[in-house]
Amino acid sequence: MACSPIGKLDHIGIAVRSIAEARKFYEGILGARFMFTADSPERDLRFCVLDLNGLTIELLEPAGQASQLHQFLEKRGEGVHHLTFNTPDTKQQVERLKREGMRVVEEREWSPTSYEAYISPRSAHGVLLQLGSGYPTLNNVPEWTQAAKKD
Repeated sequence: MACSPIGKLDHIGIAVRSIAEARKFYEGILGARFMFTADSPERDLRFCVLDLNGLTIELLEPAGQASQLHQFLEKRGEGVHHLTFNTPDTKQQVERLKREGMRVVEEREWSPTSYEAYISPRSAHGVLLQLGSGYPTLNNVPEWTQAAKKD
């Protein structure tokens, strides 16, 4: 059964122990261009967004001891953490996915124009998929240029 694509890839989240060390590789070796850094206090992490020739990479680093990212890094080590899709009509898509038996976790409405949810790796062949719209879920929206830090 064919269906329409759920959205367009916005960014790839990569868990790292040190953003500073990871940037040396992504910028110095691969030629990525720094875009911004930001903190996510509600998830106890910080992130750095890079542009690699049109592909957005989000480096994720635990900010404190309560960060769930510590558990991820201990269990799996550094590497791909999630894929984020810019998903039109996110709420409706999430309801459809649930009806189809997908395990959807961590739904959050940030504002009337920003909603996010994750498809569990258990339902997505081992990959955590973030579906969302608007700021702050998507890294490629104009609001980030106003809210983020420039290093």
